[in-house]
Amino acid sequence: MGLFSFIKGVGAKIFEKKETEAPEEEKAQLKASALLSYVQGLGLPFKTIKIALRGDDVVLTGEVENQANSEKIVLAVGNVEGVATVDNLMTVKTSSPESKYHTVESGDWLSKIAEKYYGDAKKFDFIFEANRPMLSDPDKIYPGQVLRIPTLV
Repeated sequence: MGLFSFIKGVGAKIFEKKETEAPEEEKAQLKASALLSYVQGLGLPFKTIKIALRGDDVVLTGEVENQANSEKIVLAVGNVEGVATVDNLMTVKTSSPESKYHTVESGDWLSKIAEKYYGDAKKFDFIFEANRPMLSDPDKIYPGQVLRIPTLV
């Protein structure tokens, strides 16, 4: 839990013209609704969730079953173009150690990241699986994207 920073100008392009050009009083509500639809479309599980926006900053409240679900929701929302920070205030029913995070840089690939964090490039698939469904292919990562790096069990 806590405040997570993202690169506002990169990520999934989910906001349509209606969300970005709406009058200020409607913009936050439309963007929150689009983010909720995006989380639901990815099939990320939650018991309850509320998404609120303050400008380019997102606040998440609600309840999830475990730490991994919480982290995946934060990353799904944060890795959206136009989101600068995500304040994760969700309650986790079954706690576990928090993951580390890695912001992808130009020249990174999952095996290089696995070597850095785990000392073994062959463990790239662990990072890939930890970031599904946001990642659909281990070769499709981009600079500025934030990835979960969970502790090896």
